[in-house]
Amino acid sequence: MRKGTAEKFRRDLTILLGLSIVYLGFAWFVTNSYYQLILTLVPIWAAFSVSWNILSGYAGQLSFGHASFFGIGGYTMTLALVWWDITPWLGIPLGMIVAGAAAVVIGVPTFRLRGHYFALSMLAYPLAILYFLQYFGLAEVTLPMHRENPAAYLEFTDPRYNTLVAVGLLAIAVFVCILIENSRFGLALLAIRQNELAAEAAGIDSKTWKMRALVVSGMIAAAAGGFYACVQLVVTPDSTFGMLVSAQPVVMTLFGGVASLWGPVIGAAFLVPLSKFLDAFASDITLWGMQFHGIQGVVYGGVVIAIILSAPDGVFWTVRDRFFKPKAAAPLPPMKPAPIVAASDVAPGAPLMVVDGLSKSFGGLRAVNNVGFTIAKGEILGIIGPNGAGKTTLFNLLNGVLPADEGTATLAGQTMLGKKVHEVCRMGVGRTFQVVRSFPRLPLIDNVIVGAYGAGLTDQEAEDEAVRALHRVGLADQASLAAGQLTNKQLRLMELARALAGRPRVLLLDETLAGLGREECDDVLDVLNRLRDEGMTIGIIEHTMHAMLRIADRFVVLNYGAVLAEGPPREVVENRTVIEAYLGKKWLAKHA
Repeated sequence: MRKGTAEKFRRDLTILLGLSIVYLGFAWFVTNSYYQLILTLVPIWAAFSVSWNILSGYAGQLSFGHASFFGIGGYTMTLALVWWDITPWLGIPLGMIVAGAAAVVIGVPTFRLRGHYFALSMLAYPLAILYFLQYFGLAEVTLPMHRENPAAYLEFTDPRYNTLVAVGLLAIAVFVCILIENSRFGLALLAIRQNELAAEAAGIDSKTWKMRALVVSGMIAAAAGGFYACVQLVVTPDSTFGMLVSAQPVVMTLFGGVASLWGPVIGAAFLVPLSKFLDAFASDITLWGMQFHGIQGVVYGGVVIAIILSAPDGVFWTVRDRFFKPKAAAPLPPMKPAPIVAASDVAPGAPLMVVDGLSKSFGGLRAVNNVGFTIAKGEILGIIGPNGAGKTTLFNLLNGVLPADEGTATLAGQTMLGKKVHEVCRMGVGRTFQVVRSFPRLPLIDNVIVGAYGAGLTDQEAEDEAVRALHRVGLADQASLAAGQLTNKQLRLMELARALAGRPRVLLLDETLAGLGREECDDVLDVLNRLRDEGMTIGIIEHTMHAMLRIADRFVVLNYGAVLAEGPPREVVENRTVIEAYLGKKWLAKHA
């Protein structure tokens, strides 16, 4: 765990312990069985919502079918008890294991989809399981009573013990969430949620992290479903796999605050009692001599809509942003005197990256056509050309965003093509983008730490490397600011720092000066010149010619996807074919 998260970890644990004690203390004095049932259901649904929040809140993978895991937990525990007389204390963990395995089976095909396609495909799984159970005669399974040893079968005569177990279940779920939030796991999920391509380019294997989130999420949901079956003493497909079951964690987490630790708890603590009280006291209402049946659903929906409209980010985020301003972070420690430059297998001045015959077509359009060049170790290679020349497509081929049709590309003799984006990053290729890809809700320091995690560094190494990278680009004083508050120049430097934190062998910079004024360009160029002095190898795409002439050692000119010219900067810019490509034949003839 990083030093920066230790204080938050202790604070969240203290809050969790305090809330658990207060809740149990209150529940212990409630004698009404119906109210006690409500007090038991609140932590069960909260735990279910916490599980949904791990996948859909932190990782951003919206699921409309999380009842799959809730129901698997409920049915596995129940059938293990009915068929083999296995105590729920073992049946619930068994259900978690089955749900974890089901998560892998579900995730392998479904993570190929994105956005609303993923959300809708997840909805299909609980419906398929529901019809399967009905077809095989498991439409209603009742738990047998065990009067002789109720504690072993979670069949307490005093319902307060159910509440005690439910609170313990929720405390474990929230504790797991605290661990995730304060680790590289949580930071990787938040990065994937906010910009998956940027996370991949920083070395994060997004598919693996999303699969881990789905497995953990599914296992927690199964535990909630298993104990829910114990409380209800019966399971049915509709009560565990139904669409309303899948909707519950979505509504509760949206109400409380998505991607927050306490949002699901807040949502369950408000909405479960509200729903139960409306069912008990507002199912039939007489107004103006007319009787309204089933009006509780309308009232419930109206209350939820009203609160979500007044707090669209959820109750937690709205209250926090309005009443609890974050404290200013302590200044970063001074930069260590000797920044680390990644080791390489080649000598200074020898070719580090070699590209040969690289081609890519989109239908009938040849975007990159038989491109070849080298970048020597310690060199800054400027890649220029008119708009649409294929420069960004070239970078996308080199770092794995797009597959190449033909050609080769190697880094210190190792092939780059055919690898995934995060694998190319792990080879030592840092990348920035034409349009800045930040994680806007994360602090600047966390944006950069993601790059260090992508390089496989430990927590402490990653934090130290991120601090060093921020000092190298001159952003150490802004480390605590959210990326969404940064200026364009700061965002450009932040993306550069994130690439540096991964200890790259070579940097591929895509229009790092885009949108900057002259003074801002000078600041960024100063940073690039310092990196050159440190021995960094850079390939840079840029349209600002005066800036490229100041920093580039050599130019490669692309036009219509092919190499038009290559050589020293002054020689290239005076080349008639290059001038014609940029300004056209008419301009060249007029000024000949």
